[in-house]
Amino acid sequence: MTDVQQLADQLIAHLKEMGGLVVAFSGGVDSSVVAAAAHRTGRDVVAVTAQSPAVARWQLDWARRVAEQVGIAHQFVSTDESDRSSYRRNHSDRCFYCKQTLYEFLTPIAEQRGATIVSGTNADDLGDHRPGITAGTQARVQTPLADLGIGKSAVRQLAAHFDLENADLPASPCLASRIAYHVEVTPERLQRIETAEAWLRERGVSDCRVRLHADELARIEVPQHEFAKVLDWTQNEDLVGSFITMGFRYVTLELGGLSSGSQNRGLSEPELVQLTPDRPISMSNSSSMSNSSSSRQPSHGESSPNGTKALS
Repeated sequence: MTDVQQLADQLIAHLKEMGGLVVAFSGGVDSSVVAAAAHRTGRDVVAVTAQSPAVARWQLDWARRVAEQVGIAHQFVSTDESDRSSYRRNHSDRCFYCKQTLYEFLTPIAEQRGATIVSGTNADDLGDHRPGITAGTQARVQTPLADLGIGKSAVRQLAAHFDLENADLPASPCLASRIAYHVEVTPERLQRIETAEAWLRERGVSDCRVRLHADELARIEVPQHEFAKVLDWTQNEDLVGSFITMGFRYVTLELGGLSSGSQNRGLSEPELVQLTPDRPISMSNSSSMSNSSSSRQPSHGESSPNGTKALS
């Protein structure tokens, strides 16, 4: 038996112990591995994918496609984080309120089925600035990959073992993560970012982020070996004009290349997550926080837990 087979068996056994499962399913490789393993437990399992302006359409297509491949029951829910000022204001805790909203919508589904909510959080995520993990802790969401110490590299090995179509799919966080902190998250800005990234991908970019900063400045991130083609488009395909038409005011190229989480560079202390206006709470203390949000129903109300190059 290979190491990856043993790891797959451990993951399936761990999930089976939890009983019925609701998988928070984005269609990315992490949650896809959890869904594939969950489906193999023989328990009552459903994968649930959030639909919102922050989720690109191509990601929803991947979620549908992988769920069909796995053979798992699958449904979509429309979430309302965009209606919540705590999310729109876009402080460094934005991800907390996004995930809090998601789990408020998944909790009734899990309660109706007598099931446990599980996420695709992996062991590598625990050392990053991930306020959403705190929301999961409060909602009693289980993290089977992290529980077993499975990091991103092992996740991709498991995805290949399960023969998932997205085993090599690059990570792609939600569109709101492209917007610089303290620049308001709006549906129009999210749509503009999705359109801009689609423009780049349609012309052959392998992976990209279009970051949005104050004054509607677009900061394009692509792998450094693709700089030449992007600069060429400023001459031959009017990249700048197209982006201006989309609603950007300035267009720049990030000389550092594509970098996951680059918006966090401006945080003075990345481990701190401002969960209340007056008292920051450290991620390291998240385990001691209240679990009061786990039984909330979806609502429009809000709650709070106690170098670039210009292209011209």
